[in-house]
Amino acid sequence: MTEPSAETLADRVRAGDLRLHELEEHADADVAATARRLLVAEVADADVDVLGEYAFDAADADANIENMIGAVQVPLGVAGPVAIDGDALSGERYLPLATTEGALVASLNRGCSVLNDAGGATARVTKRGMTRAPVFRVADVAGAATLVEWVEDNISELRAAAEATTSHGELLDVTPYVVGNNVYLRFRYDTKDAMGMNMATIATGEACELIEAETDASLVALSGNLCSDKKPAAVNAVEGRGRSVSADVTIPREIVEERLHTTPEAIAEINTRKNLVGSAKAGSLGFNAHVANAVAAMFLATGQDEAQVVEGANAITTAETTPEGDLYCSVSLASLEVGTVGGGTRLPTQAAGLEILGVRGGGDPAGGNADALAEAIAVGALAGELSLLAALGSRHLSSAHADLGR
Repeated sequence: MTEPSAETLADRVRAGDLRLHELEEHADADVAATARRLLVAEVADADVDVLGEYAFDAADADANIENMIGAVQVPLGVAGPVAIDGDALSGERYLPLATTEGALVASLNRGCSVLNDAGGATARVTKRGMTRAPVFRVADVAGAATLVEWVEDNISELRAAAEATTSHGELLDVTPYVVGNNVYLRFRYDTKDAMGMNMATIATGEACELIEAETDASLVALSGNLCSDKKPAAVNAVEGRGRSVSADVTIPREIVEERLHTTPEAIAEINTRKNLVGSAKAGSLGFNAHVANAVAAMFLATGQDEAQVVEGANAITTAETTPEGDLYCSVSLASLEVGTVGGGTRLPTQAAGLEILGVRGGGDPAGGNADALAEAIAVGALAGELSLLAALGSRHLSSAHADLGR
């Protein structure tokens, strides 16, 4: 049987014979995407042909998108190479950055160059654990205490139930939070090289079935927002989520003065008054200059869940003058949710971004590649913080944007 054309499929949608999401049942994914472009262009009276220019088979994106009409291209640049001393990543690496913000890559590139002059940056993952926190309804606070006690006494049974759903994930712990007759159970998993949100959700669902079968508690929602996913939350700043990772460097005074055209004292004061005091006055959960820029650009370049930039930018930047008069600078990202397998990492261009870093696919040991990606992002964030703080200290921020025509 001859496969229908995009025009034929579009006609059938117009006639009400097919729905947009049913087109792949009658033609291959690229033809279905073309048919949807025809329909969208007609209804919106817009030229959308450029959206059909993409470098992968539409079928490869089946797990990532519904009702696909094409792809949006974001310019990709690199900063570096930058020398990284990490537990999981060591040596010089280019940092892939996908962004439409002019001057961003140039800024991070300058930061990377200064990090190299100082001997490179150090990075370490300090905590791991993807979370999912269901909320249960109980009769009263006495019932809440009973449920908490049951969970503490039956953690091995909960672990067995949760881990039966995955060949990779490990349940690390379950932390209870009680609010009246509401009990939130924050399940935390080691998801290895996967970002692991879906893994944690499925595993927690199985554990919840056991809780309902063995107790008087009733599951209200599999996610009770104490996870907390894709929202600014103090619990993630304190307890961490995904990977907690830090990067730091000590830069000799002469390099600060010659390369950044400012002083260690000026950068330390700006960081205190801007990133710490200013952020506190604003009620910010992030005490940094622009960590979100590095996180977002590297997320897009490597196929991460872009909505989780909200948590990834939950970071604190520190800067101080050492007793020797040099500059010590660090950035600590509390809840960086990254993976090198699954999700958007399977798409060809995003996989290429991971290849640039040398972290595509599963690591050896398991979890090593995701740790390495987290360390690279932390170093990128450090480079960006250093560059922006220096631009403010030298009064060059606006002139740099003007010179680059941004």
